[in-house]
Amino acid sequence: MTNRRKLLGLVGGAAIAALATGFSVTGALAQEVTLKLHQFLPAQANVPKLVLDVWADNVEKDSGGRIKIDRYPSMQLGGKPPELMDQAIDGVADIIWTVVGYTPGRYPGTEVFELPFMMTDARAVSRAFWEMFEEHWKDTDFANVKILGTWVHGPGVLHTNAPVSTPDDLQGMKIRGGSRSINSLLTKLGATPVGMPVPAVPEALSKGVIDGTTIPWEVTAALKVPELVSNHTEFSGAALYTLTFVLAMNKDKYDSLPDDLKKVIDDNSGLEFSVFAGGTQADADGPARQAAVDRGNNIITLDEAQTQEWREKSQPIYDEWVADMDSKGIDGQALIDEARMLIAKYSQ
Repeated sequence: MTNRRKLLGLVGGAAIAALATGFSVTGALAQEVTLKLHQFLPAQANVPKLVLDVWADNVEKDSGGRIKIDRYPSMQLGGKPPELMDQAIDGVADIIWTVVGYTPGRYPGTEVFELPFMMTDARAVSRAFWEMFEEHWKDTDFANVKILGTWVHGPGVLHTNAPVSTPDDLQGMKIRGGSRSINSLLTKLGATPVGMPVPAVPEALSKGVIDGTTIPWEVTAALKVPELVSNHTEFSGAALYTLTFVLAMNKDKYDSLPDDLKKVIDDNSGLEFSVFAGGTQADADGPARQAAVDRGNNIITLDEAQTQEWREKSQPIYDEWVADMDSKGIDGQALIDEARMLIAKYSQ
């Protein structure tokens, strides 16, 4: 055998051995990165199943298996839902999904989308949220994390143990409010807002700690809400409220990735992913609502005139929010105007 043939044989043998042991010829591990994704809902709930798992599966596939994403539902890495953002910042988790309002006042500008009757269509509002995030909050409020997606859920609905048609019907009721703004509105309407992360809702309802809750239809199935209360109040036109969500990544972990794996993350994140996530959550409202219909529950759909009464009662929340933002050096009215303009633009 010539020296040249011996050399080729050695190189070929080394390549085969490298592949057999999980290495490429360059010596890089076939699976280079494992990321921990932490969130507060059960694995079978709609957001983990229809949004987060889809995102994670696509990242794994597009990376050629070089990225593996371990999913930790129901706060399995420890802590409570309001601690998720700090877990992403501190590296307890590599990626988290959370409700922005779980840390009230920390990301004040994003509350513009949570104001009563601001939200129309989840896709349009999620698109507007991403655009305003990039313009106003990417390098300020969220500078210490890598934000992968920003979105909102479908129309917020009241689910109560007694029928609610008018604002006066809420008098004396204890209602779990989904955000700072909706809690303010509940207070003005004579209800007692009770703050709690959404996983705590079923036990609170079953024990009578609360008389009702504000959540979108899509999460009611996982929480068995239609089995715990039988009255549901919907609104015409813009929704009573919505919540803002972010998918956030530890910045150091993202920065440590090679450029081609950063690109995989980036290609699966951003504007289009945000619109997909918000739209997917909203699309899941229909089947969950139908389950309540099938149970024979009382679904109250307020017409335009009835909804207008609620809108008028909510106006002071806008005035107070603008004043609160102004006290923080933020032009609250400008944010409202911009959000409304973008929502209208993307709702066409």
